[in-house]
Amino acid sequence: MLRARLPRTLFATVLALATLTGLPSLALAQTTTSKPVTEEAVFAGGCFWCMEEAFEKIKGVSDVESGYTGGKTPDPDYNAVSSGRTGHVEVIRVRYDPSQVNYENLLKAFWANIDPTVNNRQFCDVGEQYRSAIFYMNDQQRESAQKSKRDLEKIGKFPKIYTTIEPAQRFYMAEEYHQDFYKKNPLRYKFYKTSCGREERLNEVWAYQPAKP
Repeated sequence: MLRARLPRTLFATVLALATLTGLPSLALAQTTTSKPVTEEAVFAGGCFWCMEEAFEKIKGVSDVESGYTGGKTPDPDYNAVSSGRTGHVEVIRVRYDPSQVNYENLLKAFWANIDPTVNNRQFCDVGEQYRSAIFYMNDQQRESAQKSKRDLEKIGKFPKIYTTIEPAQRFYMAEEYHQDFYKKNPLRYKFYKTSCGREERLNEVWAYQPAKP
């Protein structure tokens, strides 16, 4: 390094001259690489396999992980959560670049991929562990989530919206075989999704228009 070879006073002179002449400082060849800013969002929309697939297709989303949250049982596994005894719910944790996709657009994607008209179930999966929920990470997310729900209620599309908005709790990663399940096991995933009637029900829910008074 140049700094190690020059006396301190000479080094200071070289640095001053480089600054005055507009030349790049040889002594300060340090470059700072700023990492892309990423934020997180947590959503519960029934089967996390299906939610992973939906959110990984969104531009600006860098990573989607399946997991569990909302309960009190520490270190839950799939068998315990799916039994409904832990209080946890299946969720996805979404990491995204807010310069490419904002939280409000993620909320739109969330609503479009759930059935908010049912309580403690989503499609063919029944139980509190499959309820729909938005777990906010901060006040800004909370306000955005509440507004999105109010806006949906104002439209009058549904008699009642059961989706809850709750503060984020500890996120537990689901087992490895659940991560990117739709990619690793496409045939089994397609059979599950089709037999569960997820796409058909989503089309029914979001095509529905309330009768005019």
